[in-house]
Amino acid sequence: MSDDERAPARVGLFVDGPNVFREEFDVDLDDVRDAARTEGRLAVTRLYLDEGAPPELIRAAEARGFETTVTSGDVDVKLAVDATEFVVAGELDTLVVVSRDTDFKPALEVANRHGLRTVAVAPGEHGRSDALRNAAHGELTLGPDE
Repeated sequence: MSDDERAPARVGLFVDGPNVFREEFDVDLDDVRDAARTEGRLAVTRLYLDEGAPPELIRAAEARGFETTVTSGDVDVKLAVDATEFVVAGELDTLVVVSRDTDFKPALEVANRHGLRTVAVAPGEHGRSDALRNAAHGELTLGPDE
């Protein structure tokens, strides 16, 4: 099979809402989705929020094709566990984590050990986690021009 005949990579997009959708970053849901699409076909598109998330954000995310997970517990734990489950189940080729939180470094490392491509997406220059960036194969920074 030639490179042109191969199916596009199955991409899992996991977004840490409380760390990304903050006024100081001015991140757009469409930009997040479009950034992940540069890696292949979106097989999973999840936005994780805490119970204080505004209903407008939930509606906007769902309108843009995000599966929204609202948790009363720690958003980081739920996102990391879900991402890791998809990785070990073999359902993804690329794991994209959008966050500025170093807590997701172990999830990227598991994905790396399972042979997936990993990408860390930061919500802006000042929202970048060096630990995430260094653990991932690729990195993207969302900004005003994205």
